[in-house]
Amino acid sequence: MLKNTMLYQYMILCAVIIFLVTGCTQLREPQEIIIGVAWPFGTDTSLFHEGINLAVNEINDSGGINGKKLKLFKEDDGDNLVKGMAIAQSFAENKSIQAVIGHSNSYISIPASATYNNAGIVMLSPTSTAAELTQNGYKHVFRNIPNDHEIARQLAIYLAELGHGRMVIYYSDDSYGRGLANSFEDHAASQGIIIVDRFNYYNGLEDLKHLHNRWKAFGFDGIFLAKGLIGGARFIADAGQAGIKVQFAAGDALDSPLLSEIGGTSAEGTIVGSVFNPYQDRPETQKFVADFWEEYNVMPCAYAALGYDAVKMLAAAIGNSDLLDPSTVGKELRNLGKWPGAVGDHEFNEQGDNTGRLVVLKKLHAGNFEYIKR
Repeated sequence: MLKNTMLYQYMILCAVIIFLVTGCTQLREPQEIIIGVAWPFGTDTSLFHEGINLAVNEINDSGGINGKKLKLFKEDDGDNLVKGMAIAQSFAENKSIQAVIGHSNSYISIPASATYNNAGIVMLSPTSTAAELTQNGYKHVFRNIPNDHEIARQLAIYLAELGHGRMVIYYSDDSYGRGLANSFEDHAASQGIIIVDRFNYYNGLEDLKHLHNRWKAFGFDGIFLAKGLIGGARFIADAGQAGIKVQFAAGDALDSPLLSEIGGTSAEGTIVGSVFNPYQDRPETQKFVADFWEEYNVMPCAYAALGYDAVKMLAAAIGNSDLLDPSTVGKELRNLGKWPGAVGDHEFNEQGDNTGRLVVLKKLHAGNFEYIKR
């Protein structure tokens, strides 16, 4: 009898332990959906912040994601690699985050992508164009902007159509600059454009004048900039003072009103490859522009539209995913197929690149960008 009693008590104890282990640790769906955003909010002069906020407000006003409110958890990476990596690690360890939007710069996004991918959490970058970002076979890393290869290809084709045949490349010695410069050189060659020189540094106006004399001997007719906004715009201003008056062209980094402010009259006529034409006759684009204007009383820029689309796409993917398993978001992003956004029709391939036809070309005229019809 004693043995039976002890056996019964033992069985009860085991049942209690099993209940405590399984019942108390049972996962429950989150009450709200959280997306992390890593961005240089403190120094960003674009309207990216307004774009992502507008998307969240629209989603929540329409009932949220499967009835759950969407919330953005924002962290400022300050355009700093060390800080950006620390934020990536904190997001990866935060079990409440379903996906991440960021980072702004390729030199942060590329190393951070390994952290997110190893954690099984999607990183969707709206503005990192360096081709290297999606060349590591990571299934949780995406971008909703064309990569540098496509931007460079479109620019090379157009410059060749204008009759340019001998150009110089000025680039920054980082992942963005090297990648864009290499892509442009490759596509320029396919269009019959010869790159007569490449450089990433000059020591003041006198140095630039000496370079100019050398380029004139090569018969150059244009300069392509694979450079960030501040450095690129300052170079154009210096080039004007050095007497360099040729066609300037650049990637999306120079797609900013600051190009005219910093570059001055020398920046007039600069051709920029970017994304988002607010005058496109698409219902998604026109609705976004109208809603943005109503909310902020200003025309949206490319970064505003890219941020807006990033939030909307992730919300759609998360709504179809397993909320207890954020690693399922990446699959659902690809399953969106051709997704109509404010920028255009987005579509992701297996590498996480956006294969939609999103590139637009602009030309600076009288301090403002005019869209080039092609």
